[in-house]
Amino acid sequence: RCMPQVHGAVRDTLAHTRRVMEIETNSAVDNPLVFPRPAQSAQGPGSPNMAEGDILSGGNFHGQPIAFVLDFVAIALSALAGISERRLERLVNPQLSEGLPPFLAPGAGLNSGFMMPQVTAAALVSENKVLAHPSSVDSIPTSGNKEDYVSMGMAAALKLKRVVDNTRNALAIEAMAAAQAHDLHDQKTSPLLQQAHQQIRSVCAFMDKDRVMYQDFEHISDLIRSGALAEILPGR
Repeated sequence: RCMPQVHGAVRDTLAHTRRVMEIETNSAVDNPLVFPRPAQSAQGPGSPNMAEGDILSGGNFHGQPIAFVLDFVAIALSALAGISERRLERLVNPQLSEGLPPFLAPGAGLNSGFMMPQVTAAALVSENKVLAHPSSVDSIPTSGNKEDYVSMGMAAALKLKRVVDNTRNALAIEAMAAAQAHDLHDQKTSPLLQQAHQQIRSVCAFMDKDRVMYQDFEHISDLIRSGALAEILPGR
């Protein structure tokens, strides 16, 4: 019931990050910054003399704003993957799934179904929790102590890339399980979710018995990466 609050907070985090990234990407980061002022030349009107102006020493090259938001996104995506895994648990656990077979396996007892995919999702979520520790709280001096306080933004970016991959894969596992659950009962769903189900089924078949599943998850992960599922939503 709190999914909108969690997902909404993630969307707000991404929107804030985009604003910061756009500002920093379009800023001047040279040091020093040179602001020339055209002056009247001795050669007469219209002849510029760029010898006048301001040369300002500053630290706008410092990556702290970017490092902060990259760490913030890692935390937000870790939460997104975490709540995804909890929804997955409700699908595969017969004590919580309200009539679905254990681990969404049609032949319960003969097939493991989504038992191990749920373990995989839990492993991805657990790794994210480690990676969500902010890099930007760290610093180490370099360049003869001239660079004595650094943002660690590159470390934050590399760490975030791993979190993004883990989160997308966790969502892919949930999406495949949700499609399986949909096919195991006769209840109707909304038109938008039906479209999402069709998208998933276009790259991944119903699992009637145990099979190697990593290719299915890769196909759905690619579907998520392409934005095809998000395009279903109006006004996204």
